[in-house]
Amino acid sequence: MTSPDIPSIIRPFWDSFVAAVDLDPPPEFSEAFFFGDNERVTNELAELVLIGTERATTSLLWAYEADSDSIPRPGAFSVVTDWDGRPLCVIETTQVDVMPYQDVTEEFAAVEGEGGGSLRHWREVHWDAFSRECAQIGKAPAPRMQVICERFEVVYRLGARTSG
Repeated sequence: MTSPDIPSIIRPFWDSFVAAVDLDPPPEFSEAFFFGDNERVTNELAELVLIGTERATTSLLWAYEADSDSIPRPGAFSVVTDWDGRPLCVIETTQVDVMPYQDVTEEFAAVEGEGGGSLRHWREVHWDAFSRECAQIGKAPAPRMQVICERFEVVYRLGARTSG
């Protein structure tokens, strides 16, 4: 059974995924989203996910709290889209850790994969992104602000199951 809150542009892709994995019970739709906050970055990150370079993401806990959203949880299935909302793949969250921004490790930055996986690059681009996000929700960025470090696996893409 398909959840009624799946956006219409996502529904056919999600239904194909559910049919392909043939799990009992069927996977539950968590959300559809894109990485990044502008078209260039979003589409670059989507490509990194599709080629397997990016296998993790980091979110600002304050943003979830501001929207009264639940944080990601292991076992959740989400559809990753491009900037225009077109579905590209389904990911399954495999691990979630909440920690201060300053405690994110080189190992996690490598799994996230951007900028060659360096922690220095991770800190620069995430500080900039989190600063913009903090401004929108009335918070000041700080080294001890809590971030959600989410690891995931691509389980379905462009009409083809990728693992199982």
